[in-house]
Amino acid sequence: MARKPFMLTLARWHIWLGWLVGVPIAAWLATGLFMTLRPIEEVRGDHLRSQTPAQPLVIEGSTLAAPDAGLRDMRVTMQQGRAVAILTGLDGSVRRVDFASGTPLPPLDAAAARAIVASRITGGENVRKLTLFAAEDAPFDFRRPLAAWQVVLEDGTHIYVGRDTGEIEAVRTRWWRWFDFAWGLHIMDLSEREDTSHPLLIGFAALSLIGALIGCVLMFRRRRARPAGPPAP
Repeated sequence: MARKPFMLTLARWHIWLGWLVGVPIAAWLATGLFMTLRPIEEVRGDHLRSQTPAQPLVIEGSTLAAPDAGLRDMRVTMQQGRAVAILTGLDGSVRRVDFASGTPLPPLDAAAARAIVASRITGGENVRKLTLFAAEDAPFDFRRPLAAWQVVLEDGTHIYVGRDTGEIEAVRTRWWRWFDFAWGLHIMDLSEREDTSHPLLIGFAALSLIGALIGCVLMFRRRRARPAGPPAP
């Protein structure tokens, strides 16, 4: 018996796999198209929130949150065995003070940032490089308007320690950075990797859904047997 052509075998496998995954693929594309039709901010209802001036945080009897302090937020945490208040002003500025005394704490230097990473991150003692980035010059894998130390470990992990918060603000492994790149490709936004609703993405999502639906319809087409060719001489 003659062996079936390899391409014919692949075609038959393609048909059977089409029956198996055709519906899920169409569902994924349909739901994906639906989710791109509106910006995520609109989906969350951010556009319905009234724009009101921010009110300063005031705590009666507190010297840290006095009416003239101009605070937007105060967070209390433990750092090196003492209570530290991380204060965020209405202008976005960040500073640390000793919560008990109100004494301002200095910004973190390189040695302090290294010590924090060594004590809180597995393998954090294997530091290859430390770099301080200003809030307006944040690295792309951090993308936060916050002055931070970038601590690069030997395995390629980037740890970001807030200069003015004394906290680990982000951990970016090599896998995270590849995941972030893949996400940018997925939503077709490599510049910011945030916009999930733009004409290019919506257009390709719609074309992909149409192609998948046409493929599902074509699977129901009856295939006529090809007439046998003349016998070889």
